[in-house]
Amino acid sequence: MTNSLRLLLLPFSLIYGLVVIVRNWLFDVQLFKSARFPIPVICVGNLVVGGSGKTPVTEYLVQLLSSYRIAILSRGYGRETKGFLIADDSASAKTIGDEPMQFYQKFPQLTVAVCEDRAEGIKRLQREHDLIILDDAFQHRWVKAGLNILLFEYQKLLRQQFLLPAGNMREPFNGYQRADIILVTKAPEQLNSQSLMRCKQKFRLKSNQQLAFSYLTYADLVHVFTGQCVVTGQLPENTHVFLLTGIANPTPLINHLQSFNFRLSHYDYPDHYAFKHKDIDALLTDYRSSESEHKMIITTEKDAKRLMDPELKPLFLHAAIFYLPVEITLQVKDKPNFDQKILDYVAGTTRNRSLYKEENKQF
Repeated sequence: MTNSLRLLLLPFSLIYGLVVIVRNWLFDVQLFKSARFPIPVICVGNLVVGGSGKTPVTEYLVQLLSSYRIAILSRGYGRETKGFLIADDSASAKTIGDEPMQFYQKFPQLTVAVCEDRAEGIKRLQREHDLIILDDAFQHRWVKAGLNILLFEYQKLLRQQFLLPAGNMREPFNGYQRADIILVTKAPEQLNSQSLMRCKQKFRLKSNQQLAFSYLTYADLVHVFTGQCVVTGQLPENTHVFLLTGIANPTPLINHLQSFNFRLSHYDYPDHYAFKHKDIDALLTDYRSSESEHKMIITTEKDAKRLMDPELKPLFLHAAIFYLPVEITLQVKDKPNFDQKILDYVAGTTRNRSLYKEENKQF
């Protein structure tokens, strides 16, 4: 966004900010009531629109809490349906959204559900589960989560940000005060003391709040349709990579691929973009016309879910198309306390089954 356009939009950001501040105050003084539930509810969210790494953080929680019966509840952004839905074999990115579809295919032992009304979704899920993870619900204050994990992308944290529509922030920065854990994502693996201090100075943490740092780790390439794995580092340096992304911030992925000295052609689309036939045609035309001996199409795991659309999948019949899985890794010094705070919350909040019927009467 240009500086001149941002200046024009700043008055609207002031109005938007005022509305958000009043709304949060109404919840803080309980004039607006937040629903509470007799089951552990963990919220993963951020203060900006997209790009903070909520999906890999949610997957990290699933693995950490694998001994519990977990349900992931999402709004299902970008889906073409409404209301409460539980993912099943008929689900697709169109019916439940790309991120819930990724969760469903990656963790078949879980329940993955979508609902705009998170309180209603929890009511439907709580009886058969030990805990619920809310994906991207920090601003959904109609539900009182027991544990809030708030994400900040490292690079964005270090520069000035603006409220919508002049910037990408959903609410003022001091919203972090509602969080139990603040997790800085996409930080350098080797974080020097000066950068660490700059980040820490952004927050005035209360005694019950925890700050942790994480970085991205990329796994081997996986064929979108066959599941075949390819070690990225074993590809020839001159490989022509056609990168297709529809995510908020593809920069870390681009940096990772450039570290292998690939020749990169990037086809960049907005977050959650619904790829069209013409988009894929343009990509494949360039891919097929490339004279490189070694070439492939690479996309993200989330984008791959939208490429499985029946109208798009046949177009890739003779193309080498892979997705690159990504996960978060906690800094060594932060991981024990981060994990323990979450484990302690769930273990200490798991409802007493004998009291469940009595507690559940209020819902």
